[in-house]
Order: sequence, then structure tokens, then C-alpha cells
Amino acid sequence: MTGPALRLLRHDEATRPFARRGVQTLSVGRFLHDVACLAEALPAGKPIANLCQDRYRFAVGFAAALSRGCVTLLPPSDIPAVLHAVLAGYPDALCLTDTAQPDGLACLDYPKLPPQGSHRRVSPWFGANHLAAILFTSGSTGQPQPYPRSWGLLVSSALSAGREIGAPPGASLVGTVPHQHSYGLESLIMLALQHGLVLQAERPFFPHDIIAVLSKVPPPRILVTTPVHLKLLLAESQTLSTLSTLSTQPTLPTLDLVLSATAPLEPSLAIAAEEGFAAPVHEIYGCSEIGQLASRRTLHGDEWRCLDGFSLRQNGSATWATSHGCETGLADIIELRDSRHFRLLGRSTDLVNIAGKRSSLAALAAHLCAIDGVADGVFVTAGVSQLGRQYLEAYVVAPGRTQAGLLAHLRLRIDPVFLPRRLHLVPALPRNPLGKLTQAALWQLQREDQES
Repeated sequence: MTGPALRLLRHDEATRPFARRGVQTLSVGRFLHDVACLAEALPAGKPIANLCQDRYRFAVGFAAALSRGCVTLLPPSDIPAVLHAVLAGYPDALCLTDTAQPDGLACLDYPKLPPQGSHRRVSPWFGANHLAAILFTSGSTGQPQPYPRSWGLLVSSALSAGREIGAPPGASLVGTVPHQHSYGLESLIMLALQHGLVLQAERPFFPHDIIAVLSKVPPPRILVTTPVHLKLLLAESQTLSTLSTLSTQPTLPTLDLVLSATAPLEPSLAIAAEEGFAAPVHEIYGCSEIGQLASRRTLHGDEWRCLDGFSLRQNGSATWATSHGCETGLADIIELRDSRHFRLLGRSTDLVNIAGKRSSLAALAAHLCAIDGVADGVFVTAGVSQLGRQYLEAYVVAPGRTQAGLLAHLRLRIDPVFLPRRLHLVPALPRNPLGKLTQAALWQLQREDQES
């Protein structure tokens, strides 16, 4: 271990709740016991691909790997082809699983751990420079790329984020996002470890399940989610409001905080979410390269503020983020106000320039999704016309709407040069669990359309 030592758990009273699974409460003492027991089953110093779906077991596996001197590998997906591609660079890696084992990979089933004894465990400490995890980009713009994360960076980022968003002490953490992703690791696992928050082991995905879990956990309650899930939750709430007053369907519960990330949140959606949950909505901005680095309260404006310990600088059109002596280039186009305040203008790979006019695919999609009746939508670059001008197409989920009607609404919202040459009505878009559309998924969508 190198660098100053930092604790695994900031609050390690043995009887304090650490996690819940259904109605079962798992104490800090039980967590530390399980970490110590699992660490004994791991090979010292070997990379561990933590594929556990249960959040509590994932947290135990992550902490046990730290205790055993193992780096945790966090592939962006458990799809076999992705796992094999990522783990090809780590031939001695071991997959820790609590579901079906992936074929062709060395695996360890999450074991049945012995019951907690009377011996009191204490929180272990790890060096700040210790390599804790290697995360991989989601593949939204190409092949997943690895990015290492030190224990010190994870801890300082979690402490700063918790202070910035005002995480209520002892709050229940319910998340709709994968904990193997940078956002899920930092805003679920690390917040629980460093702020004494209570992790919900289940990962609800469908709107009804999310509402049901939130309604059952005790307050204060924090929802960690994405714009896509927020939109679906509010749509579910509207559907429920039309049901009979005698219905036993759950309605939106009152929360204490909503966190959103992975894509900028439209102000109208943030307003609706704050009203629906009676809670402030905060956004987290970050990337797999360096993790979470800024936040904002969406209703307070479009300016982001860096978390403590982070600063930005620009060199021409490039922006660099610095934290703890580590400097990383960002893929987004940023308007810098000062070293800690900025506006986010979009990804550099997202910009389109047609007839001398500029926009971003994300901004165009936001205009499309703002039309009444549109559940989801995306703009894509589709080719170059005979005149040498780039042209766009759009895919939209809008039951009951027509192509002509949607195009008429778009003409009122965007410059005519950005109108899609073709607008495809589809039943759904192939979003991943983070709500993102990977480049591979978009290419497949376009190929299927061309072949049909």
C-alpha cells in the first residue's frame, strides 16, 4: 500500500445498517464479517471481474478484493462477447458471480458465507494510491477502453460529492443503474461506504418495480437514476393517476434527493421530477476516464460546479480535468467560466455542421423528445448528399403520432437544415441499462432499417 491510508468504511459501528435486501437488514458488522470471509476465498493479487448483480454481494466482493490486494475489473456489460473482449487483456482474471457463470472464463460463485460470530471486525484501511478498480467505457462511441481508478480518488470524490449534494445521513440508496459502471460505483457503492448510507441490494429496472422498492424502504430516501428512467417513472405516474381511486397500484413516493447522470437533464423533466417526488434533483457530471467531477441543481441553471479537489483548464478547444495530480482530457465541448465553473455544450463527436450551421445530435434529439407524445428519440448522421452536404435521419418512439405530424412540430423547433431526411417510427430504441445508445447499437439499427 502506498500513500496515506484511507478507511473502507467512514462509519463502522457494528450495529449500524449497511444494506437491506427486501425486509432483511444487513449490519455493518455483518458486512465486515462477510468481507473478511470472502477475502480468504480470493486468490491474492489476481484481477477480479466483479459480476455480482446483487448490490450487497457486489460491495462485499469489491471490499474483499481490496483486502486481498486484487484490482477489481468492471466490464461495461455482462454480454459474453464483451466480457471475453475485455478480459482477453487479463488472462489470469477470475470472475466473481452470483448468477450463471459465463462460458469459457475462470469463475468463482459467490460462496455461502459462515454466520457472523461474536468477534468484532474493524474497518480495514487501504493506501490512497492503491489501484482499486479498472473501469471500462460503455462503448457508446466505440470499443470499451480501460481506465484505472485509485482508492484515494474514489474516496475523495465520494466525500466531495456527498457534501455537495447534501446526502442525508443514514439515507436509503435505491439505484436503477448498474453498479459496475462509474456512476453506479461512485453514487451507490462509494456513497454507502463513505457516508454511512444504506444500500438497497435489489436493482429495480421497470418503473413499477422502482416505485414499489422506493415505497418500501424507510426514509430518508435517495434515488440514483438517469434521465431515461426519470421520464419513464413520470409517465408511469401519469398512467397511475388515471386509474380508479380504488386502485392498489403504488404512486410516486416522497423522496429526499434524486440524483441523475449519464446524459444532461432537460429542465422541464427536472421540474416534473422535483414536483413528482417532492425532492431536489441534482445532476452528476463525469466520465469513465476520471469519474464524477462536477454537479449542479438543474433548476438553478445550466452551470456546473466542480467537486472539491477537481479543476479544469483549456488548451485551445481541448479541456483537461485535474484531480490529485492526475490530468485527463475530456471528450465534451465545454465553455469554461473559471477553473471550477463551466457550461456543457455537448460531445465533440456529437457535433454536426450543415450549410455552415452547427448543432449537436443530442440537442436535436432533445427538441424531438420535447414534442407531446414522443417517448424517446435519437438523431443520427446518415450520409452525404450528392451536393456534398451531410444529412441526418431520426428514429422516434411515438405511439399514435405520424411522421408528417412530427416533422411539422420539428419545423417549429429546429433550423430547416437539420430536419431529418427520413424519420423512422420504431417501437423502442436499443438503449443499454444506463439508458445510453451505443454506437454499435445505432449502426445495427440503421443496418436493420436498410435491409427491411
